[in-house]
Amino acid sequence: MASFVPLRADTLEDQRLYTSARLTDVACLDCLAQVGVKKNSEHHTSIQWSTDARAHCPELTRRAGGRESHVGCPRMLASIETAVREGTVPIGAEDGY
Repeated sequence: MASFVPLRADTLEDQRLYTSARLTDVACLDCLAQVGVKKNSEHHTSIQWSTDARAHCPELTRRAGGRESHVGCPRMLASIETAVREGTVPIGAEDGY
């Protein structure tokens, strides 16, 4: 259940910018699950997992029986690092996002 439902157009746009602006699609080099990735800096990485990607990832599926985990899939993290090295995922915030 959502704790905050924006109604104003400018608030909706801020929400879109914060959650999905500049996301680059990255597929796992192992299982091919696809996530949205944004790197605002060398040390900051945002990863947006869709329901389909979570279901497709064997690592997350294996852990699904327990509590919700905020630990990512190491194979996906390696795939993102590869995409960053190859220049597929740009680094740097634009307009604060």
